[in-house]
Amino acid sequence: MTTKTEKKGKAYLIGAGPGDPGLITVRGQEILKKAEVIIYDYLAGKKLLDYVPKDAEFIYAGKKGGVKHTHTQEEINQMLVDRVRSGKFVVRLKGGDPFIFGRGGEELEELVKAGLDFEAVPGVTSASAAATFAGVPITHRNYTSSVAFITGHEDPNRTESRIAWDKISTGVGTLVFYMGIKNLPSITANLIKHGRDPQTPVAIVRWASMPYQQSVVGTLENIAEIVKEQGIKPPALTIVGDVVRYRDSLNWYEARPLFGKRIVVTRTREQASELVSLLEENGASCLEHATISIEPPDSWQEADAAIDRLGDFDWVIFTSINAIHSFFQRLLDKGFDSRKMHGCRIAAVGTVTADCLLGYGLKADLLPEKFTGEGLVEALVATDVSAKKVLIPRALEARKVLEEGLARAGAQVTITPVYQNVPPVAEGVKLRKEIAGGEVDMLTFASSSTVHNFVAMLACQDNRELAELLDGVLIAAIGPITGKTVSEYGLRVDIQPETYTIAAMVEAIVAQATTPA
Repeated sequence: MTTKTEKKGKAYLIGAGPGDPGLITVRGQEILKKAEVIIYDYLAGKKLLDYVPKDAEFIYAGKKGGVKHTHTQEEINQMLVDRVRSGKFVVRLKGGDPFIFGRGGEELEELVKAGLDFEAVPGVTSASAAATFAGVPITHRNYTSSVAFITGHEDPNRTESRIAWDKISTGVGTLVFYMGIKNLPSITANLIKHGRDPQTPVAIVRWASMPYQQSVVGTLENIAEIVKEQGIKPPALTIVGDVVRYRDSLNWYEARPLFGKRIVVTRTREQASELVSLLEENGASCLEHATISIEPPDSWQEADAAIDRLGDFDWVIFTSINAIHSFFQRLLDKGFDSRKMHGCRIAAVGTVTADCLLGYGLKADLLPEKFTGEGLVEALVATDVSAKKVLIPRALEARKVLEEGLARAGAQVTITPVYQNVPPVAEGVKLRKEIAGGEVDMLTFASSSTVHNFVAMLACQDNRELAELLDGVLIAAIGPITGKTVSEYGLRVDIQPETYTIAAMVEAIVAQATTPA
């Protein structure tokens, strides 16, 4: 008689890096995708959680100075042990590197005592990240060949310090203090007391690698006062040493054109990635507020009827990537694939839409010179669409310029809804609070529907109240149609590219930011 072998659990201790989700290791990312349980910290980038399967157990175990912890260290240790014992694939995600002031060793010791299996994956430690993103090489042959990582917050239960101030003050070239903002006056005083020059340069870096990174520079003699004046709070690291002098010439991160700009992205969650990526590449801090959620139509009856007689159509026209994804997903659901398009000519409204079609193995037969509905009508009419059967899979509600223009040219147009835009709930209150609190520098709109839904989300009584709320906030629109919709609400479009693409809009935003006033 055989018995079923019990699944053996395992724990993975992963360093999440300093905050930017792109700085996690490839190995760490691979493991996140397989997690059944994830126990994560305050400093572990929240976007990394998107890699974790949705049906995993998510446990927040963050710790912040001066705030009651969600779980004690003993509770965290026990959660690890219990879930691994139950046969789970458990990920412990910690900011920075878990073996550098991350209590990683303590947590693994508990697994060793319990006889459980584990693996440790290092991460980019906050010290090197803070220095790199502040433009400070922590070692440099012109200044120093030694560096020390030191805790700025020792165990409060200890009566004596374990830091050898008399040795590190003058014996190490660069000093990096973790978690030392509250104790900064004491740290600087100890270093000066034990022989370090009071004029030694010091850099403080808060939220290293994040779009809202904040850095200040001073000397041992005045940095504590500067930090107090600037309101610098944890999490932040302190870098002490002559290498800080290089910051003026090597400060690449904070010198990016959109650094410090807080920009609202109003595209859907599915579409926002390209815009967010390009804006963040230029230094912006993106506030993602999807004003529309893509949902299937209330009925597939019209779309199914069109798909069944797809071979009857001369042209199939796509005006958005949402329409493409929804249409081809329905094809698959009905047991078909791209071969069902055989015999149809395909038109796309622009290069982004055409590129999306390539992902389904199809190349657009027609692209207009102007990436608008009007431009598409003009290009199609030039091919002579008289008596041609045209299918337009699109949103449930959309502009009628395409169908009306083609109908006037004699085409037989069939409209079939393959998705609908639904305003997401609970976004408006948060968005309005951010704008009213002066936390928004710019709004971006990539379609007329996002403008309409954005205004609806804010729930202003009239256009006057809307204009007052958005006073001082710049507005970027992807093209003239979207810009016209913005104007209809009494608002001014500040940025509009000549080419109606996401990349062109970001280029226009950067150009505006770098143009002298």
